[in-house]
Amino acid sequence: MTRLNLVLLLVLVASALSLVHQQYEARRLFVALERANAAADRLASDHEQLQVQKRTLAAPARVQQLASERLQMRPIHPGITEVLVLPIGSSSGPAGTGAAGPVQRLQGPVAAPAASRPPLVSPEPRP
Repeated sequence: MTRLNLVLLLVLVASALSLVHQQYEARRLFVALERANAAADRLASDHEQLQVQKRTLAAPARVQQLASERLQMRPIHPGITEVLVLPIGSSSGPAGTGAAGPVQRLQGPVAAPAASRPPLVSPEPRP
């Protein structure tokens, strides 16, 4: 009988220690989960803030201002437009260089004849 009581006491102590350990692990994992959730919230907030900054920096007015100030770009004007016209019918030049023969260089506003203009169609939607 004493032996049985001793075995049961050892099982009870082991069970109690196991229960304490499981509660400790549950608390530790809960704290880790809360920290991970807080980090995820911070990252989501940072992502939204970066998206707002990206939209602000990519605003058309800002891009145009930077292009004119930093790059000295200016709006297109028909008087300074240069159009290169390739001869019709030649798709590749000698030795595969891609040259199509002599190139006509036209200065100023150029209107192509109606027959050589491509028709205005909307592009096919991509799947």
